[in-house]
Amino acid sequence: QVQLVESGGGLVQPGGSLRLSCVASGRPFINSMGWYRQAPGKQREWVATVTSGPTTNYADSVKGRFAISRDNAKNTVYLQMNSLKPEDTAVYYCHVGPYWGTGTLVTVSS
Repeated sequence: QVQLVESGGGLVQPGGSLRLSCVASGRPFINSMGWYRQAPGKQREWVATVTSGPTTNYADSVKGRFAISRDNAKNTVYLQMNSLKPEDTAVYYCHVGPYWGTGTLVTVSS
C-alpha cells in the first residue's frame, strides 16, 4: 500500500513561486512520479512527470515555468513552480502508479 502526502501549497501573488513536495511511503522503489491539477469547475489535468531515469515531461501550459524533480533516497517528488499565473490556481495532486494524494491547494491571486 502506497501513501502519498503532499505539502507546500498556499496563496501566492502572480509572478511568484511555490514548491510542492510529495512523500511516498510503503514502497522501496517507485518508477514514475507525477503531478496533476484540478481547477474549480474543470477536469483534472496532467502537469508533469519524472521517471527514475530521471526523464521529465511537462504539459505545454507549464513548460519553462515549472520544474519537477525527485529524491529517490527520500521517495519524494517536488514541483517547483515559478512565474505563477492566476490560471495555475488549482488543487495539485501527486500521482504514483494507481495511487493519488489528497491534494494541496495553490491559489494565485493579487
